[in-house]
Amino acid sequence: MIAQLSSLIPTPLHPAVVHLPIALAVLVPLFAVGAVIVIARGAKPLASWGITTALVAALAMSSYIALETGEDQEEKVEAVVPEAAFERHEKSADQFFQLSLLVLGISALGFLPRTAGTGARYIATAGTLVLVFAGYRVGHSGGEMVYKYGAASAYVNPSLPNTTMTVERAIGDTMGPAARKDDDK
Repeated sequence: MIAQLSSLIPTPLHPAVVHLPIALAVLVPLFAVGAVIVIARGAKPLASWGITTALVAALAMSSYIALETGEDQEEKVEAVVPEAAFERHEKSADQFFQLSLLVLGISALGFLPRTAGTGARYIATAGTLVLVFAGYRVGHSGGEMVYKYGAASAYVNPSLPNTTMTVERAIGDTMGPAARKDDDK
């Protein structure tokens, strides 16, 4: 039974989980703006702002999982990707997680009564917009690792030694001997 369940978990796990925090980073500002609008029109903050806060909590939790799975697969990918690219991705992912915790804390203050709660909701809403840009940085640097530096090649054939396979080299390999001769010049 456990073997059957473990076969359902993708390997590597990191690429399978990183999309959730990025998707939430795009969706949360829409809910935050919507909640601020309906609360300004008279809705109770507990129900309206509660959805936004729950989504920010899901964002923080999913970004933590993405961060941890990335660290679990660090050694294998470091053999393929240049250290500077890896560090850039790791740093932007850590900043994204820290920012999501900050926005979650401010979101929780949005339940305070009167001016304090209103101010916290506005600040948290602005924070969700900042999360969109922070998420873009993480996604861009991760995509660069995969598509520019060939991070996925670390998992293609585990019996082979790790080698760097750039997109340019992969395209050159599919273009035949004539293309490779031009690369040798």
